[in-house]
Amino acid sequence: MDLHTIQIIHYVALAVMMVVYAIRILWFLSFPAGRERQPPTGTGSVNSKAGIIYSWLNVASPKGMESYRTHWFLYLQFVVFHLGVVAAITMSFVIADFSILMNNAAVVLTFRVLIWGACAVGVMRIIRRFTDKYVRAISSPDDYFSVILLTVWFGVAAAAAPFGVPSLQAEGSTLLIIYFAVQTFFLLYVPFSKISHYLYYPFTRYYLGKSLGRRGVFPLKHTAGQPTTAGADR
Repeated sequence: MDLHTIQIIHYVALAVMMVVYAIRILWFLSFPAGRERQPPTGTGSVNSKAGIIYSWLNVASPKGMESYRTHWFLYLQFVVFHLGVVAAITMSFVIADFSILMNNAAVVLTFRVLIWGACAVGVMRIIRRFTDKYVRAISSPDDYFSVILLTVWFGVAAAAAPFGVPSLQAEGSTLLIIYFAVQTFFLLYVPFSKISHYLYYPFTRYYLGKSLGRRGVFPLKHTAGQPTTAGADR
């Protein structure tokens, strides 16, 4: 099977994933949203829209999560890992549709650095999942399978990143074929796995932020060593 055929299969798998996602989104939007039973509280203006935006952007603010405030290295791993995911996915589309960009050494080097970094984090996560008794206690077979396969995918993607268009069609493109094959599998597997958690993020964070804004309890601030809410401060 050549690279061109793999690319076609890759796009078919992407279409399947999008259809499954659309069905799932339509399914959980078919349920009526829960109502906020508590009346607007907190001193000053209570702003649901601001709460929603704060909730959506919370992932980019490590200070907003206690686990990341006290374990900054875990947040750094989180950032590197997800940047690697974006880079590995983007590279597949660049190779398929904008292969001329692979002639730029800076572009290829950026892909390799980001993806190798994510691969290193993946290895650390695998070790932690097996050795940390608390993480091991909450891990399912899907967790182990997903993180191991993701790490393998990162390694293959970083090693396969080609320098220059001619190398895309060279005999050494076996790694590229493996890379596209693994990614194609992911496109079919992810919608039915726990990796699809990101699909729910905009929706769950919307309702959480709306509630926080209505109650005037975002963001958490500290005054003179005592926690207070934004609603109480305003």
